[in-house]
Amino acid sequence: MQVLSLGIELRKKMLFTLLVKILRDMGETINCIYERNDVKIRTLEGMLEEKGVYPLPELPNKEAEQLETVINENGVLYRVDVVNGQKTGFFLDQKYNRLAVKRIAQDRRVLDCFTHTGAFALNAALGGAHRVTAVDISEEAINNTKYNIALNHQEAKVDTLQANVFELLTELVEKKVRDYDLIILDPPAFTKSNSTVKSAIRGYKEINLKAMKLLPRGGFLATCSCSHFMPEGLFVKMLREAAADASVSLRQVEARQQAPDHPIHLSVPETNYLKFYIFQVV
Repeated sequence: MQVLSLGIELRKKMLFTLLVKILRDMGETINCIYERNDVKIRTLEGMLEEKGVYPLPELPNKEAEQLETVINENGVLYRVDVVNGQKTGFFLDQKYNRLAVKRIAQDRRVLDCFTHTGAFALNAALGGAHRVTAVDISEEAINNTKYNIALNHQEAKVDTLQANVFELLTELVEKKVRDYDLIILDPPAFTKSNSTVKSAIRGYKEINLKAMKLLPRGGFLATCSCSHFMPEGLFVKMLREAAADASVSLRQVEARQQAPDHPIHLSVPETNYLKFYIFQVV
């Protein structure tokens, strides 16, 4: 659990108790609730940054230095490090976008950039991809991806590469590599404030431009941005400019947002943050 506002902080005992009851009624075994409140934004409302097991009388509440679990999303298994993983251990907002990739992956050669946990790569593999390469600059991310590959018995189809995606794409373009017909770009937020939007646009354009150059006619590009400081119109404008510079025409196959359990409130612009597109080079 992660609580970011004072209003929920004051009500969390009630909410946690109800959550445990609901999950138990669904047949789940709940051993503890682990809070990941190690987020600076809490201090804006006078709350402390902290993490640890929240004590509920009806739970064993065992403290642990390492707390891991295995989840199943879209039929894919993932190990989740609740204590030390990013945010609360796993990004759930791309759930249905991963399914969209899975639907077009049949017999394709896939390059999954910024793979993190291997989620898009594994969905592509289980969707019938011919071969998948999962890339991330983080050794920890690559190790976690390798674990998830083994967990899903996809070692024969998915390999990993620890590399800087910007440098890798540059090298592939220079060598005129044509090894992939589906490229996935799921980068971290390139901008977390209005002051860095221009540099973020350059970063987004660089990776998308190079991916477009690498794809053959008929190939697919899945690309996204998870920053609310990069509005949809600006992101689409960047994609149009990248396509023009790459001398390719793109047919839009999918235009998606975050999963519905990450609701968008029209009066709160920050909730409309995830842009996800699939294009085919035509």
